Amino acid sequence: MMRNEVQGLFQKHGEEELEERRTLYRWATWKEGLPLSVAAASEKDLPLDVRFHEGKKIDFEGTLAAGMMDIALKRLYTLLSSWNSLEDFDQIFWGSKSALAKRVRQSWKEDDFFGYQFLNGVNPTLLRRSTSLPTRLVIPPELEGLQAQLERKLQEGCLFEADFSLLDGIQANVIQGERQHLAAPLVMLKMEPDGKLLPMAIQLQPPCSGSPDPPLFLPSDPSLTWLLAKAWVRNSDFQLHELQAHLLKTHLVAEVFAVATMRCLPGMHPIFKLLIPHLRYTLEINTRARTKLISDGGIFDQVVNTGGGGHLDVLRKATACLTYRSLCPPDDLADRGLLGIPSALYAHDALRLWDIISRYVQGTVHLYYSEDEVVQSDPEVQAWCQEITEIGLCGAQERGFPVSFQSRAELCHFVTMCIFTCTAQHSGINQGQLDWYAWVPNAPCTMRKPPPTTKDVTLEMVMATLPNVHQACLQMTIAWHLGRFQPDMVPLGHHKEEYFSGPGYKAVLKRFQEDLNTLEREIVARNEGLDLPYYYLQPSRIENSITI
Repeated sequence: MMRNEVQGLFQKHGEEELEERRTLYRWATWKEGLPLSVAAASEKDLPLDVRFHEGKKIDFEGTLAAGMMDIALKRLYTLLSSWNSLEDFDQIFWGSKSALAKRVRQSWKEDDFFGYQFLNGVNPTLLRRSTSLPTRLVIPPELEGLQAQLERKLQEGCLFEADFSLLDGIQANVIQGERQHLAAPLVMLKMEPDGKLLPMAIQLQPPCSGSPDPPLFLPSDPSLTWLLAKAWVRNSDFQLHELQAHLLKTHLVAEVFAVATMRCLPGMHPIFKLLIPHLRYTLEINTRARTKLISDGGIFDQVVNTGGGGHLDVLRKATACLTYRSLCPPDDLADRGLLGIPSALYAHDALRLWDIISRYVQGTVHLYYSEDEVVQSDPEVQAWCQEITEIGLCGAQERGFPVSFQSRAELCHFVTMCIFTCTAQHSGINQGQLDWYAWVPNAPCTMRKPPPTTKDVTLEMVMATLPNVHQACLQMTIAWHLGRFQPDMVPLGHHKEEYFSGPGYKAVLKRFQEDLNTLEREIVARNEGLDLPYYYLQPSRIENSITI
């Protein structure tokens, strides 16, 4: 058989395969304004190829049931109907928790611990170095000393900010007939020479014309006043972590990659082979999230102050400003001014992993694409790119996503972003939930009273604002369920299926695994000398795909 005939047979087989796949994997709009999802009302509607294996299903559903039992036991054990003091939270702080969760319990009130979380906590995606004083920051005349201090830190290049304006105007949830409350804080922080990040001022709401200027809360305020202001920031961070950094920028984006890959790339295509290990279980875990977590009456509606529809509005606003650069750490960290900061451990590890994944992708792509023209003339990879940007991400080319690849470098950058998102980024955003959310006052899932408008704060106000007993129990259980180690976890780069044959790819994969092992040793050695070890991007702890 002539070579052209063989190629023709492969092409015909690939076209038939894709035709069948396009009937199995169809796009659906779950909610307007969000990335498209796979068409499946429940996990039972998904093709068997992408369903949980039996062991995974039993573990997932069994731990959820165990978690619900844990809540019931804690409620029975405490016999509390309401909190009287912060120490009362200790009465539910038992069961599955990590060493770091215990440290959070001890240190959550400390300012440097509060600042540390913006760099290396569960949501390291919001902090940015200030290039000017934010326009929303209103400093009253009597605080001219603060103004001068902020301007001096700005000139020195060590002024940072975390702005939660995305939450402004979002309708708060109503839980069991009681209105919850939301803020949209701005936090100004300074980087000390020893690498500690300390808060300087907190403004809980943006200024509003016709209303008095919002107060600025300061470290010099009475301790309960300052603690409540920080608790509001941590509650706001909980919302943007779960909705923007976690759900949108890992889960939903990865689902777009998965559906487009199944619809556009046949099984023999090198980019299909490269990506498929990193898409395992993602369609099922996302479908379960839409039916249990963010659905009507789901966990968000039950205990989170953005639930009841507000969470969807946050997701829509976050989707509207989702950029390609924000999914690529070299660009994202540069844009946020976080390069070269010794205490920014997430940033350091993310860049190292990006480089390692990039070298692996480049090595593989160059085996199959000898020059840029081969990329340009590959109709399947071009259709895949267009389907992701124009269809799955609903016209994201306006936000920097490509609609075609003109070079091997462009293809490699995009595929690196896909793999990084489905592996390292999800690990960095997901793993810390058990550590940082188990002690509820450190990251309250909801707030039951409005943000303070004066500095007169009592313990009764603080306790009436933080989550109630039931909400706190549910938060702890879900944090454990989502953040725990998965028994069938496959570490990054160590999938058992062999999609490629030939010595070329095997050499590339071997180099990838060696690079990951080198980084593993570096991180372990570094962590031994740290008061607070950072291990979410340790390669052995990074799962090869989004499975939880």
